[in-house]
Amino acid sequence: MSTTAATTSVENATSATNRAQKQQKVTANLYAKDLNGKEFKAPDFTIAQVLNVIPKECFKRDLVKSLSFVARDIFFLFFFGYLAATFIPMIPSKTVRFFAWAAYTVIESFPMVGLWILAHECGHQAFSEYGWVNDFVGWVLHSYCGNPYFSWKFSHKKHHQHTGHIDKDMVFIPPRTSEWKEKRGVMSLSEVTADSPISSIITLIIQQTVGFQTYLFIDATGQKHPELQDKWYKKFVASHFNPVAPIFDKGDFWYIVLSDIGILTVGYSVYQWIQHFGWFNCMVNWFIPYLLVNHWIVFLTYLQHTDITLPHYEDNEWNFARGAGATIDREFGFVGWFFFHDIIETHVLHHYVSRIPFYNARKATEAVKKFIGDDYRYSDENMFVTLWKSLRSCEFVEGDNGVLMYRNHNGLGIPPIDK
Repeated sequence: MSTTAATTSVENATSATNRAQKQQKVTANLYAKDLNGKEFKAPDFTIAQVLNVIPKECFKRDLVKSLSFVARDIFFLFFFGYLAATFIPMIPSKTVRFFAWAAYTVIESFPMVGLWILAHECGHQAFSEYGWVNDFVGWVLHSYCGNPYFSWKFSHKKHHQHTGHIDKDMVFIPPRTSEWKEKRGVMSLSEVTADSPISSIITLIIQQTVGFQTYLFIDATGQKHPELQDKWYKKFVASHFNPVAPIFDKGDFWYIVLSDIGILTVGYSVYQWIQHFGWFNCMVNWFIPYLLVNHWIVFLTYLQHTDITLPHYEDNEWNFARGAGATIDREFGFVGWFFFHDIIETHVLHHYVSRIPFYNARKATEAVKKFIGDDYRYSDENMFVTLWKSLRSCEFVEGDNGVLMYRNHNGLGIPPIDK
């Protein structure tokens, strides 16, 4: 992509976002307090201003470079598999062999997550300048990882369009205080016995083992669908595998069918894998890494959008720039930048502009950080520690001025207003 073309693309995007911004209300000096009592001020800059500070070369999408990362991740899939098949069976102790195979499945999941993330790049058209290439590569890679490509692409696009909007975002939507109490069948928070750590551990296990599958199959943690509230099968109607699910538009039908065909093709391939090479071979080389991929994706996305410092907005105070800023960058060391392609470390930038390829995201992030200043959210705390803290602290949101901040009934931080 030439510099001129990139500049034109940015100018067109800027013009469009400028028009959108004029139609959206932005209240200056809109304050709230986060869970720690620290003052939060809703940002009042526009997305057009953010786009203007990003170096034009960051928007360049290089097909050869992108494909090289696909090849690299596939290489590591086979390389780790070769090492495991060659050396683990030679270990004399059954116990040591068990733990060696367990460790291998974790390591094997890393490049598989990498392929998932590259398919995610395809869905945002950040992989290359060619839409058909992006969709073909994304469909193949996501299908291999057990993810319906177009279904995810369409719902994920709506997530990006409404990030941080309490009524329109698509995933990890926290309940309001009243909704949280209603779910537990109580009138006041004082009626709820404080959750024990064991309860939180059970929630954590469920979220990290089957969280992503339940989101795909029944739209768990997604928006409510009032038109389906009285239907016993309502959860399945909202499935990512249903071409007429309310989470999709009418024109999406055949793309959802194509996504399902991809999943069925992989399912049949796994069946043939088991028939020819046995259950164990399939389990350690694909099925358990597949489960771990889902674990990592939930782990990453939950912590990108859940933190005691992050707001959610009601419709009258939400705009695209505010929603994009309701995310946080974190650090995950070597695995994060090498195998997970910086999806953790540059996620804030990704929400401001999702078409920038990951290998240009660090440079773009630095430019955005300088511009938005204190409105940039970042943490280098160990992410497993943060996961536990967020699970205990970020139970529901409340606020009376259009800005909703996290609260909990566990006595952590500022107590909620128990209405």
